Amino acid sequence: MAAWATRLGLTREALLHSARTAIAAVVSTLLARALRLPEFYWAPISTIVILLSVSDPRALAWQRFAGTAVGAALGALIATFVGANWMVYGAGILVCGILSAMLRLGAAYRFAAITLTIVLLVAHAAPPWVVAYHRFVEVSLGIAVALLVTKMGHLPPPK
Repeated sequence: MAAWATRLGLTREALLHSARTAIAAVVSTLLARALRLPEFYWAPISTIVILLSVSDPRALAWQRFAGTAVGAALGALIATFVGANWMVYGAGILVCGILSAMLRLGAAYRFAAITLTIVLLVAHAAPPWVVAYHRFVEVSLGIAVALLVTKMGHLPPPK
């Protein structure tokens, strides 16, 4: 590494981590676009969330995957059969927490609540089940790419 880079705090590990994250984010984007996913940007966001986490990427990937599944399914059920207003939305967040606890998903609750929020509160032209399915696929794709990159080489946690 050049002296000027070292003086600026740029290490070989930081450069490698940044390059892997950038490549993984681009791969997630291209795959999601190739699949014609309507909100393709959730794939690279999920990749970045996993790769730039200071915790174990595999544990976080599982939490994000499980939470997204719970939030998408519950959001689609609520939007299809009840509709969304502030009381229903609040009850949905509560049920996300209860389901996460009952299923022993722990920290997945935050991802369930985020996904439920997106499915219920963001205006979509597609039916709720389609929106929930797309959200789950977009996030799962991003998680898969992040896990593949993690498997290919040790990624030190960001500092």
